[in-house]
Amino acid sequence: MRRRAADFRRPVRRNLSCWISSLLGLFCVAGFILFTVQHFHGNDIKDPIRQPPTLDKTDKITRHVEVNHERLNFTEEIQNAHSYARQLSEQMTLAKAYVIIAKEHNNLHLAWELTSKIRSCQFLLSKAAMREDPITLDEAKPLIKSLSSLIFKAQDAHYDIATTIMTMKSHIQALEERTNAATVQSTVFGQLAAEALPKNLHCLNIMLMADWLNKKSLQDLANEKENSLRLVDNNLYHFAIFSDNLLAVSVVVNSTVSNADHPKQLVFHIVTNKVAYGPMQAWFLGNDFKGSAVEVLKIEDLTWLNYTYSPILKRLTEADVWEYYFKGQLDDSIEPKMRNPKYISLLNHLRFYIPQIYPQLEKVVFLDDDVVVQKDLTPLFSLDLHGNVNGAVETCLEAFHRYYKYLNFSNPLISSKIDPQACGWAFGMNVFDLIAWRKADVTARYHYWQEQNADNSIWKLGTLPVGLLAFYGLTEPLDRRWHVLGLGYDLNIDNRMIESAAVIHYNGNMKPWQKFGISRYRPLWERYVNQTHQYIQDCFIS
Repeated sequence: MRRRAADFRRPVRRNLSCWISSLLGLFCVAGFILFTVQHFHGNDIKDPIRQPPTLDKTDKITRHVEVNHERLNFTEEIQNAHSYARQLSEQMTLAKAYVIIAKEHNNLHLAWELTSKIRSCQFLLSKAAMREDPITLDEAKPLIKSLSSLIFKAQDAHYDIATTIMTMKSHIQALEERTNAATVQSTVFGQLAAEALPKNLHCLNIMLMADWLNKKSLQDLANEKENSLRLVDNNLYHFAIFSDNLLAVSVVVNSTVSNADHPKQLVFHIVTNKVAYGPMQAWFLGNDFKGSAVEVLKIEDLTWLNYTYSPILKRLTEADVWEYYFKGQLDDSIEPKMRNPKYISLLNHLRFYIPQIYPQLEKVVFLDDDVVVQKDLTPLFSLDLHGNVNGAVETCLEAFHRYYKYLNFSNPLISSKIDPQACGWAFGMNVFDLIAWRKADVTARYHYWQEQNADNSIWKLGTLPVGLLAFYGLTEPLDRRWHVLGLGYDLNIDNRMIESAAVIHYNGNMKPWQKFGISRYRPLWERYVNQTHQYIQDCFIS
């Protein structure tokens, strides 16, 4: 029995040793695999460009492009504090400062040497940017060394840091002054360009003037319509436009009649200057605007508008006003936009004489020449102005358009009578109750404020500030949808506002008839240009 027991125990010991060997083998294999995985994973972390063997050809191309894109970012290369491009750029900046100082001290040879090395640096930086590779040590070392030597040489010439700072400060101030002057000048030039007559409009005026002079039938027709009863019929709807821009006025009239429910009940009263009078008459007599009546006058016909009656007439002809606008004597305290030459045009001030120009009329809608009418405006004539003279859209949703932004409230005459937080409003589409106007004698108020502002101490030239004063307490706010502004300067007006607007206004320098007008809004204006007219085709299309 013992031998059997002994025989029975031997196989058990052999099986146990086999299991131990197997487990040890498995541990060895697992350890080897773990070591291998960790080894390759560590290599991937250290070298992100290393490609795993399982990537196909497309993945390799993608990874290669991404890596090259990182290398090609030369802006980051310049900003990298450890790059040679950054070192060269900083040395160039310092060298340029010493060039200026060397020239001021008449050390022209040193200035020439520094300039030569600066050009070499610029060439190397441009070359590196074009070849899309960073600058190497071999390339940068000679330039860095030579520039450092020249900078030390400049310092030895007593161009110390204090001198450098003072010199650069004065040059920075000079550059700031030049920048400010250039900004003002560009603004003024932009305004002059906006007021200038484009070549195609000049062409149209010349052709129409020839018709007016050569066709006696046009002059006879003008004389015949001069005494039309429709011009003074208060049962009709009267609109006033004061401008010398023929095409702009034509668009205002055409857009108004095109959107009117009863265009034959509309009457347009246009006042222009003697230069534009002939073309205006020829255009409106030679074209039919859906049966509406059009009257054209010139300023010279208003014989009562003289120096004795109107203080603004004398002011607009004074030498200092013309010198202010046309001889370039700029005052930095005045906003450049206030230098617009339109402010010295009498046409711009005729809006304050509407009751005197049309003594038999009771209500008029005033329209600027840079508006487009999109809806029927006749409901304006039935609006209740609650005894006020002027119906206008307010513009004080932002603080900028409150009275204190337009007027000088340090003047006691203003501060004692006017609320600085009063809401401003817009000219361009206004309903004027001429009966209430005459009762309140708004034109006399306008004259009073013009006389008080003889020295421009209350406001600078313009019609809106004096309008805010003349109609103060006499303005009825209208729904904003009657008049949407900003199409001559604001690129981001909501389309829903434009679509819902009865009148859109291209106030600003970028007029739709100019090449630099905002292209997004130009089609809204162009749709009312008579493209079929032969003169339009000859002057604008050909």
